[in-house]
Amino acid sequence: MALSYKARRRLALLVLVLGLPAYIVLAVSLVNLFERPSIWVEFGIYVGLGVLWAFPLKAVFKGIGQADPDAPPSDDHTD
Repeated sequence: MALSYKARRRLALLVLVLGLPAYIVLAVSLVNLFERPSIWVEFGIYVGLGVLWAFPLKAVFKGIGQADPDAPPSDDHTD
């Protein structure tokens, strides 16, 4: 069953407000477990982890910035 537009908006907001900061803390903690690599290797790790989180959540964020497709059409035009 696919999520409704409203449910996807709420889930996307939850992911951005709670999930992403938790993922950032997890990524930094993971990198800190190892001896500090060179600045370019560390930069590559952070860029890779920064892109990696978005792939599983692509379906949640797809179309969120658009108008609600389930909403009835509005007659807000003026003649």
